[in-house]
Amino acid sequence: MNSFSIFNFQFSIIIVPLVIGYLLDLLFGDPRKLPHPIVAFGNIIAWCERHLNKGNHRKTKGCFIAIGLPLATLCTGGVLAWGSWLIHPAVYYIVASVFVFYGLANHSLIQEGGEVIRTLETQGLEAGRKRLSWIVGRDTSQLPPKKIYTAVLETMAENLSDGVVAPLFFYALGGFPAMMMYKMVNTLDSMLGYKDARYKDFGCCSAHLDDILNYIPARLTALLMALSGYRKGIFSFIRKYARQHASPNSGYPESAMAGILNCRFGGPNIYHGILVEKPYIGSNDRELSGRDYKRAARVNQTVCLVTVLLICTIYSII
Repeated sequence: MNSFSIFNFQFSIIIVPLVIGYLLDLLFGDPRKLPHPIVAFGNIIAWCERHLNKGNHRKTKGCFIAIGLPLATLCTGGVLAWGSWLIHPAVYYIVASVFVFYGLANHSLIQEGGEVIRTLETQGLEAGRKRLSWIVGRDTSQLPPKKIYTAVLETMAENLSDGVVAPLFFYALGGFPAMMMYKMVNTLDSMLGYKDARYKDFGCCSAHLDDILNYIPARLTALLMALSGYRKGIFSFIRKYARQHASPNSGYPESAMAGILNCRFGGPNIYHGILVEKPYIGSNDRELSGRDYKRAARVNQTVCLVTVLLICTIYSII
């Protein structure tokens, strides 16, 4: 196989499913009525938690599933990719495109945030609180409107890294099997990575592994956000506030979004009945509105598109 043929092969097996999956997500978002691999991941994790998160050696058992489930996902994805290619290249492209579609969450992330804002503005505070509780882990029962806007914007920023840039980053490294492996790690963290009595030991390894895998994507996300929504002083703002966040990664996209919108994130919130004092990101404690959501949505769309184009560009020159 000559170098041109190798280029065409590696370009097509990565880029064709990427572009198709991106367009499907752009148009449709997560199909709520169809089977979804992330739902399957959640069911597997929940089963493991019920049967293993008890008795002695909880940290060891938690490490076992934190490493074993992602490796099993990677191997299963590899077998599926190889097997579908053997059946016919067209089958591979269909399978890979569907998994990219499932692995991306940009459309749904923007849609879910918008539904919270619309519910708040059209149905009132109680309805907005309830709708917000579907997408965040904090207690929403006492949040004022301003805190609801803040929660939506923080979630859009953080999940732009976790649900868009990071999956695409791992897709670029290892195709859809690596993308799904990352999604398993991220789902483990979202379900087990808490510091309360129930999950402190069992979810410890899952939380640390998620931090490691998100180290580069979180910083890349902040960079792309800053460039797409550039405002004078944005990079200094990110450097000032990103490391004040309790998470080693979440502070980067959140500080980028707060800097773009010239607002303040963070502050105290209740998680699972525990008051958590988060440091503030930014100093402009202004009122937020639907206009801020629309600007955040444009930033998310731009970053997603630019990340896809970067992957296409890199594969066209290597």
